Amino acid sequence: MPTDRVRASVAALLQGDLPLAERPFAEVAKAAGTTEEAVLEELREMKAEGIVRKFGAVLRHQRAGYTRNSMVAWEVPEARCDEAGRIFASRREVTHCYRREPMFLGRYSVFTMVHFREGEGAGFLEELADRAGASGYLVLTSVEELKKTSMEYF
Repeated sequence: MPTDRVRASVAALLQGDLPLAERPFAEVAKAAGTTEEAVLEELREMKAEGIVRKFGAVLRHQRAGYTRNSMVAWEVPEARCDEAGRIFASRREVTHCYRREPMFLGRYSVFTMVHFREGEGAGFLEELADRAGASGYLVLTSVEELKKTSMEYF
């Protein structure tokens, strides 16, 4: 059974990129001073506990052609926030969806990040506003990325 030291070491090592190797977890195990099976067991436990949600590739969206990225603040009545959030979150163009308090400028309660390729998205926000029952929205377009990192917890 892995120890707390193994858990902390595995978690710290997996915050970054997986080693590009035939057996990446064996490489993680070597760096953590344990076995590949211990790393996999620890990951299974952390997944079962809800600590680890998933493993996946990180797509650099701008390099993939998704150059139109905007935060959208939605004016949604409080009674509709949960339903509107589900509608927003169901769309593949939406990568983040949050309800925030207090309301921004006293009227915007739900925030999303949307991503499009150049020439895409015409009419998307209007359609989404209608479906979600939003009476208005404010588009905050990214003009320059000043910092973007993943949080390091260990």
